[in-house]
Amino acid sequence: MQQLSVRHLLGIKDITPQDIQLIFETADQFKEVLSRPIKKVPSLRDVTIANVFFENSTRTRLSFELAEKRLSADVINFSASGSSVKKGETLLDTVNNILAMKVDMIVMRHSSPGAPHFLSRKIKANIVNAGDGTHEHPTQALLDAFSIREKLGDVGGKKIAIIGDITHSRVALSNIFALQKLGAEVAVCGPPTLLPKHIGGLGVKVFWNVREALQWCDVANVLRIQLERQQGKLFPSLREYAMYFGINKKMLDELNKEIVLMHPGPINRGVELTSDAADSHHSIILDQVENGVAIRMAVLYLLAGRA
Repeated sequence: MQQLSVRHLLGIKDITPQDIQLIFETADQFKEVLSRPIKKVPSLRDVTIANVFFENSTRTRLSFELAEKRLSADVINFSASGSSVKKGETLLDTVNNILAMKVDMIVMRHSSPGAPHFLSRKIKANIVNAGDGTHEHPTQALLDAFSIREKLGDVGGKKIAIIGDITHSRVALSNIFALQKLGAEVAVCGPPTLLPKHIGGLGVKVFWNVREALQWCDVANVLRIQLERQQGKLFPSLREYAMYFGINKKMLDELNKEIVLMHPGPINRGVELTSDAADSHHSIILDQVENGVAIRMAVLYLLAGRA
């Protein structure tokens, strides 16, 4: 069996293009499993996986949990909100207590960038980063790139624009790394206050005008405005953001070409996307959700082989 070059999935930055292709090929097989009447395989029957979420999450946590159950793993869920973390327990103590229950793998979301990297140096279990602060969200980038490959046949040579709140988004950074490793051209677009100062240093084009970005790209990946991570006012109002950077179906219909529309969710309808755009034939947003389970099954299965 082919193996990943890493023991943990901490970020796209740490993996090779060959790793990404192997994850995609494995996800293709699991996607076929998910279309069967019995959607379960015994691949991880003797593996125990802990979902350790120190930050709120609905879609990512459910997607991982479903992927784990489809692989027949034993699953335990840990949420910081009702735990001893609130009583002052450290991250390392919390995780060591979970590991004492003989857990093989940890899927972790944390508000501090680098938290999964710190843990990977301290514990033996495999770690999957389900989002660390504003740093990376590797499985989201993998499912986004996988969805582009499924829709357009290949990621290489395609032009992808990431539009919205780039500064506060872990999805943006992971997407840039993944798409570039697969040979795509990447651009970002948003208000100057929501673009990191040195973003051009990552080898991406920068647009300040959303119509120009849409005219340039084959795929628009639209990000949510992350109000919960912003310190202070970075733009006058959501209404004004929607006026200058929101995307509606009329704008898509006025382009002289077909483009693919994506969103990692949850959508602020009427802000970054109108409902008629999000629900239009351009959109593959629900395909992304479906592909998320197959990609996460592939990641967990391949990492278990590296135990």
